[in-house]
Amino acid sequence: MSAVIKDSAQHSDQPLVSLRNLNKYYGEFAAVDDISLDIKDGEFLTFLGSSGSGKSTTLSMLAGFETPSSGEILVNGQSLVNVPPHKRDIGMVFQRYSLFPHLSVRDNIAFPLSIRKLAPAERERRVDAMLKLVQLEQFAHRRPSQLSGGQQQRVAIARALVYEPRILLMDEPLGALDKKLREDLQDELRQLHRRLGITIIYVTHDQEEAMRLSQRIAIFSHGKIVGLGSGYDLYQNPPNAFVASFLGNSNFLKLKAQGNAVASFEGQSLSIRLTAGLQTDQDVLLMVRPEKALALSVEQASQEPLAAGWNEVSAKVVEVLFLGESQTCSVVTSGGTSMTVKALSAAGMPLKAGDPVRVRWATADACVYTEWAESDLNKAAGAH
Repeated sequence: MSAVIKDSAQHSDQPLVSLRNLNKYYGEFAAVDDISLDIKDGEFLTFLGSSGSGKSTTLSMLAGFETPSSGEILVNGQSLVNVPPHKRDIGMVFQRYSLFPHLSVRDNIAFPLSIRKLAPAERERRVDAMLKLVQLEQFAHRRPSQLSGGQQQRVAIARALVYEPRILLMDEPLGALDKKLREDLQDELRQLHRRLGITIIYVTHDQEEAMRLSQRIAIFSHGKIVGLGSGYDLYQNPPNAFVASFLGNSNFLKLKAQGNAVASFEGQSLSIRLTAGLQTDQDVLLMVRPEKALALSVEQASQEPLAAGWNEVSAKVVEVLFLGESQTCSVVTSGGTSMTVKALSAAGMPLKAGDPVRVRWATADACVYTEWAESDLNKAAGAH
């Protein structure tokens, strides 16, 4: 796979940040492997990947805490490689809030301005504006130990923003918070980004968080960027099987091509998207999202003829799970392939374990891959 992944949403305007053939080696190990990426001014971009995928190392090189083994980091066309962290005009927020325990909220936020020797009146004005922005005015004189985790993280965000950096880097900043608080702070971060218009580069291993926050997502695996685009594009049309498996849930069916738009699966012919260069008997992988598939009882299927452009396979129900607004139905095909079908609870799924079913999906809704690694599928599935 080439190091540069083109993104259709990318504009021709000059990028704010450019990574060019960036590498980081620890001995023989490539933590970051020939990454090239352009980041637009004012963009919210998330680095998404499992532990050890290279996302935090890339962020550390941007911040100046790690030195690249080779390659270039440019901001507005100027190299940052030899610029020390405190001169990069980059704010940083970590998972551990790193607040000074002996200082009040106000003094914690003021600290970056104090070391930059800003005039006291201007310092007070900026700190007041930040306290208001993160809604902590009434907590200004408290110490960090008197605040909740969410409040402490807001102080850390305010401290990173107070000197008005052009770029804000965030490394798993909400990872230590519980789900509800994390979602509340995600919403606040999105609104903050809208109001301030600064460039935010965010690192997470949480796919839902990445989808919720970002305008674009860069998916990392083994030190490379293997997917780049909006959450919508990466989910609907994953560029490869790893991304399909990593982002959301997927059904994978192993087929043998019988021409350009036909393939065999467990002894029957299925229609697939037109895929250039397919050879007869070539192995292909079909990916269908659970919500794009339907599970019909045999009786239902006999009453509703298969529409043009749809496929159908026979299966048996293993389990039906009620998950509040949705239900999932796990099935296994006659050849032993496991599939999951998801439906809204309101639509009803009157099926139970042991029932024979027909699973249907539209050809247009299924992605086709001609290259994939079994280990990548397993790794991606295990990374959720």
